[in-house]
Amino acid sequence: MEQNIPWWHKTILYQVYPMSFQDTNHDGIGDIPGITRRLDYIQSLGVNMIWINPIFASPKVDNGYDVSNYMEIDPQFGTMQDVEELIHEAHIRGIKIIFDLILNHTSDQHPWFQEAIKSPDNEYRNYYIWRDGKKNGAKAPNNWEGFFNTSVWEKGPLEDDQYYFHLFAKEMPDLNWENPNVRRALEDVALFWLDKGIDGFRLDAFIHIVKEEGFPDLDLPEGQIDLAEQYYSNLPKVNQYMRIFTTSLREHFPDIYMLGEAASANVELARSYCDIDQGGCNSVITFRYFTMDEEAKDKRLNGNMQATKLLYPEFEANMDEWQRAMADVGGPTLYWSNHDMARTVSRIGNDHIYRDNSAKMLATLMYLQKGIPVIYNGEEIGMKNLYIDAIEDFKSPEAQGFYEKALELGYTREWAIHNIRETSKDSARGGMQWHDGDYAGFSTVEPWSGVNVEKKYNVKDQMMDSESILIHYKKILDLKRTELFCIGDYRLLPTDANIYAYEREYSNKAATIICNVTEEMQFYDLPPVPENGYRRPILSNEGVRLIKGGNTVRLGPYAAVVLLTDYE
Repeated sequence: MEQNIPWWHKTILYQVYPMSFQDTNHDGIGDIPGITRRLDYIQSLGVNMIWINPIFASPKVDNGYDVSNYMEIDPQFGTMQDVEELIHEAHIRGIKIIFDLILNHTSDQHPWFQEAIKSPDNEYRNYYIWRDGKKNGAKAPNNWEGFFNTSVWEKGPLEDDQYYFHLFAKEMPDLNWENPNVRRALEDVALFWLDKGIDGFRLDAFIHIVKEEGFPDLDLPEGQIDLAEQYYSNLPKVNQYMRIFTTSLREHFPDIYMLGEAASANVELARSYCDIDQGGCNSVITFRYFTMDEEAKDKRLNGNMQATKLLYPEFEANMDEWQRAMADVGGPTLYWSNHDMARTVSRIGNDHIYRDNSAKMLATLMYLQKGIPVIYNGEEIGMKNLYIDAIEDFKSPEAQGFYEKALELGYTREWAIHNIRETSKDSARGGMQWHDGDYAGFSTVEPWSGVNVEKKYNVKDQMMDSESILIHYKKILDLKRTELFCIGDYRLLPTDANIYAYEREYSNKAATIICNVTEEMQFYDLPPVPENGYRRPILSNEGVRLIKGGNTVRLGPYAAVVLLTDYE
């Protein structure tokens, strides 16, 4: 492979949600030794980097994203020695490790905040964002809504008029990045873990670290609140602070990988975040790819909790824009799901009749594009949504409100539960399915989140089946490591709404990837092969056939094929 491209352009990331991956101490919760135990499996996939969701000390108001001590491992996951062993064993296998680093907020149990609430004069008070309330503290400082459907302001415990700012749960106060002491403290945290040997970070919610000066009210009727992302997302100063932060770290560790979570970033912002001289990230994850059918939703209910179809033409246009804009920085991140989204085969594919074929098609479509694959653990065996059938078993804070409102509007309990199950992040956090025995091999006791126990859809069965989803993923990642699919040029092909097709080209090779995104038979006419070329299929799932002298592809439901053309 070419030697003059940055090493991280060749990254294949595997996201491990530790609570749900592998339990080794029989408490129903995944742990660090569980990840170490499964490193050989991860290596066998062709993965060369693992992103591990938060394992720091935390009260778990938001499953670890509320950190009470950045430099301490939460006891439910293990010990510092366990982490050091994981890093060592991963590196032996050529696998890099990145940790989730939460930059925007801490837990209210963090020592900084516990000091901050003691007195307005405490040296840690300015580590967080405080403002006087209106009407002598009787009302919040402004009418902004946060991401957990509440005001961004919470009254402090002192007998004064002050409120603290929190974009997420009230137990997760936002840090004040205007304070240089905060920036230095977070640099110290990052350097502590880099000294331990990790290889970088996934930067959680970094696009929110700057808030609009003056905290202006939205133009709303009295008493109402609403999201105010224009005032706390993607503000220009974010890049200034991130450049300082990442430059400081790279002075000590020049080869670290920084994956930014830029959920609402458009492609221009993503470009700036991925510029070493601006935002300092190597790549970013955006939620802007997935254009769901909004027209099919009831506007009176939370749209994020209503299951609808992906609109492929719009999705295709989005991906093409990101491919073209990010081509010279290694391409965009390529992902279908993560710990905050329902399972891929349930949300986008078909987890009933065409579970295998749709899972294979989606993997073929996404990961052979130009960019960095980010695969969420369990996706590679076609894990579907965790079956949850009681509203009290959903942990998502918005689930209860959606359920009650849906019933109030006349929807059935079944309709409400189905939609929550098909969209909730809880559905993606079931235990990893290692075999079809007790608790799917995730644990010897009942898992904290539940687990689907299924014949066939587990690692053990799929390892022994040459036609399994797992083996198909391995073949895709084998291709991904070649020059053609890693650094080759990308070109979207014109098709109707039923086909997603593109080309990759490098040196004397070209590949055509054709995917049927429907349950109906489709046909795709191929251009003639040049005289000096030879075209052949190198990867497909069920239902692919070349007809009419090899110039037309017939594609069954969710069929996909990769055709390689060699030029003399």
